[in-house]
Amino acid sequence: MIPRYQRILFVVLLVSSLAMAVALVFLHQRNFSEVKNADNTPIEAPVSSRAERVTLMLADDTTGNLKAEERLIALPGTPAVRARALLEHLLAEYALPRAAHHTGGGASVDDLYLVPLPLGGQPMQSSIAPATQPSPSDSGDPLLHAAGELAVINLRPGWVEAHPPGITAETLTLQSMLATLHANLPEITAVRFLVDGRPRPTLAGNVELDRTYDVNDARTP
Repeated sequence: MIPRYQRILFVVLLVSSLAMAVALVFLHQRNFSEVKNADNTPIEAPVSSRAERVTLMLADDTTGNLKAEERLIALPGTPAVRARALLEHLLAEYALPRAAHHTGGGASVDDLYLVPLPLGGQPMQSSIAPATQPSPSDSGDPLLHAAGELAVINLRPGWVEAHPPGITAETLTLQSMLATLHANLPEITAVRFLVDGRPRPTLAGNVELDRTYDVNDARTP
């Protein structure tokens, strides 16, 4: 004879199994109904920036000059992010095998900030000069009283360390960046450089980096 506790256990297990079966059938029918009645309208893709025509002032090591070339690039609308993306596209050109000027590859611009001018009390150097050759205008420079915006460009240390040394190479890189900003974002009138968030004396041992540059100083053909 089957003990009473075993019969009770059997009944409990049977009722539990039936309850689970009913629950599974109910859930299956509900899910099928939701899928059948779901809105299958395609989700609209996120709105992205449209490609626009921009001017890149590309450096040429052979001639020692800058050459204006147009590109179709999708840039963000926020001014600071826009300026950063513009410089990243510019410096990415110099990592291509066909480039007439090389700076090394990798990510270049870590951050870029825009500061309204005038700042007051901060002198502006008027030219790009080798660190070993002080400019005659180093003393007695006027303070930053010009209208516009100051772009503070924070470069990545890896990109800076990979930059080829030399007065010509370093000068062309800085002039190219200044001229490209000037050609596309005329509200930017001055530029300062940081590397990993800190001032750095030179770009690659020759041209000064710890100074404020006037974007109008970049040489063009």
